[in-house]
Amino acid sequence: MYVWARLAKAVATNKRRGPLNVSDTSRLEFRCLPFDIDSNMHLNNARYLMLADVGRIDFYMRSGMIRLIRERGWTPLMGGVQTAYVREIRLWKKFTVQTRLATWEETTVIGRHRFILEDGTEAATVLTTAGVYDFSERRFIQMEEIARALGYDGDAPEPNSTERSFMETHKMLRAEVKRSK
Repeated sequence: MYVWARLAKAVATNKRRGPLNVSDTSRLEFRCLPFDIDSNMHLNNARYLMLADVGRIDFYMRSGMIRLIRERGWTPLMGGVQTAYVREIRLWKKFTVQTRLATWEETTVIGRHRFILEDGTEAATVLTTAGVYDFSERRFIQMEEIARALGYDGDAPEPNSTERSFMETHKMLRAEVKRSK
């Protein structure tokens, strides 16, 4: 299945798989198919990001975030990505994409997408930064406001050192790009 078919399957099965809380993890199972591979016969780097998108959309749908942002006229926007590949996902192999909100700070949320092989080995991790934008007010929404609206009453999870470093280097890279205009 091409990524659109995989997304359609996730959408069609989200009610059966049940709702998620902000602190939960989405799990989607896939198989590496011929149109997913590169010349090395393993999952290509672009496909990792597309499948992370499917995981993120599944999480947003099942947590109620999609409903919330549509009701309020908001828009989710990606900020950046960092990926670490440690094991290959070979043609025909099954794997799971686990997606969760790792932490958030002010208007930025950090997503973590883990690519797990059948034997439980982590093949890759994709970290993402994102935010929710209100075009009518021309501002990003505080992530705490979104978490509260979705029924989460705790604090943001404490970022680990990797997540903290990712947030900092992402801020630096954005500033560098903005200066280069």
